[in-house]
Amino acid sequence: MNQKIKTSLAFAKNLLVTGAISETSRQVEIDICKHISKEDNKVIVEFGMGHGNITQEILNTISPTSKLYAFEVKESFCKHVREKIIDDRLIIVNDGAQNLKKHIKEDINTVISSIPFSFFSKEKGLAIIQDAYDLLENNSYYSQVLYTKFNFKKFQQIFEDCEITSNKNLLTEYIYHCKKTIE
Repeated sequence: MNQKIKTSLAFAKNLLVTGAISETSRQVEIDICKHISKEDNKVIVEFGMGHGNITQEILNTISPTSKLYAFEVKESFCKHVREKIIDDRLIIVNDGAQNLKKHIKEDINTVISSIPFSFFSKEKGLAIIQDAYDLLENNSYYSQVLYTKFNFKKFQQIFEDCEITSNKNLLTEYIYHCKKTIE
């Protein structure tokens, strides 16, 4: 069985955890990473690593001295990525985004997320966004991919500057780019 079919089956089996039936499209991988800094010594966070396709794009984008904390709740997905991506800059965290502050004590330059906000309570979703906002450096981005526009208002409640784009693939994938801009 080829890797794409295996991945789709893994995502379908874990729909309530992943919120997806397949990996994000290549165009989304590129678009969601467009605000990542290429400067040295930056900390990037990914929520919802899955099978690592966005993870690999982040690693292809960041500098050799930066690091990526990739959060994933499914142990089998963590194991898959540990075997697939060998990179000293990658720190895999087998935990949920709601525990960000438990694992990271330093400033974050960018958050890239594909977690399924539609499956979270409003309070849990807002808490995750707020915690990420609190750790983000000023003029930095939180970028989120979802299959719906319904959660955009949660981001607008916390971030000063938000935009939404869409990629019409098999399913429409929306990308929220939200910037922290404290005056």
